[in-house]
Amino acid sequence: AGLGGVADDVVAGDLAGEVTRDDVIRHASQASVFRNIQTPAWGDDREERIPVRGVRKAIAAAMSTSAFTAPHVSVFVDVDATRTMEFVKRLKNSPDFAGVKVSPLLIMAKAIIWAVRRNPTVNSAWTDTEIVVRHYVNLGIAAATPRGLLVPNVKDAQSMSLLELAQALEKLTLDARDGKTTAADMQNGTITITNIGVFGMDTGTPILNPGEVAIIALGTIKQKPWVVDGEVRPRFVTTVGGSFDHRVVDGDVVSRFVADVASVLEEPALLLD
Repeated sequence: AGLGGVADDVVAGDLAGEVTRDDVIRHASQASVFRNIQTPAWGDDREERIPVRGVRKAIAAAMSTSAFTAPHVSVFVDVDATRTMEFVKRLKNSPDFAGVKVSPLLIMAKAIIWAVRRNPTVNSAWTDTEIVVRHYVNLGIAAATPRGLLVPNVKDAQSMSLLELAQALEKLTLDARDGKTTAADMQNGTITITNIGVFGMDTGTPILNPGEVAIIALGTIKQKPWVVDGEVRPRFVTTVGGSFDHRVVDGDVVSRFVADVASVLEEPALLLD
């Protein structure tokens, strides 16, 4: 009662694609939040000058160095992530994961680790005289914080179980949010994820973290029409993309790596391999 008709922008939370009462209530509560957002007034000053220092200065230097040193190549692929969403739901209901944050980012992280093992050169570093292939994964997570963009990393993520990785990712994100990320947390990364989907973005062309060869972007996951066995069905679809250092990896390696990541999101059972 009091919710009126069901708007055509209500997104079904049911994996079967049915709009439930909870979906309508959730949509209405979100809409009321947006209605209460106040648009800031124009300031009295026509311009504002913000000193470039601290984290912003470091970000500017790192991104400029990366963008103008490493020749970036970017690729994208749409993925049916319905089974990933089902897997996430099962993990959330598992007693083993009680009290631990579980999201599609966890499966994405595990997919990248799995794909790195099959395509190790994406986990390399360029030194002008050598290509250093790292046989370990320090998995960076690009985090938007009040201090600016930070990229702390999970050390030796390749050795972690799914539960251990979930716990490590949760700690990393909480520390970043609370301003507890240390310099050591951000050192020696080997490959990075940027989860632009949390901002409602489908894809992007991220800039490489200096010293790394690959950065993977996970887009928003939302229901779309998808052809399954010759029939159009509602499925949870996302776009996986990324940027790579073309000095180190060519298009065939890049394509195989992204395809491997996508294959795990389509079928998480591959992680049993």
